[in-house]
Amino acid sequence: MTVYIDPPTWPGHGRLWSHLVSDVSYDELHVFAASMGVPPRAFERDHYDIPSHRYADAVAAGAVEVRSREVVRLLHAAGLRRRKGT
Repeated sequence: MTVYIDPPTWPGHGRLWSHLVSDVSYDELHVFAASMGVPPRAFERDHYDIPSHRYADAVAAGAVEVRSREVVRLLHAAGLRRRKGT
């Protein structure tokens, strides 16, 4: 199982956020997120939003650190990218 996380650079709700994604399936992503105790409400279309204070937890659990552009590339290559409104 490989999931990926980008740096916490996305602002929202007074915090910085990362995106946690899979390049295999949503099922793989959901299993990983659940193992970290990430609530299902953190899933948005094709990724989980992870607050900056949980970034190190995700990496320690096995998430591979990548740049934000790589997250988008991985989702597209796997056919898992879902744009807003779809």
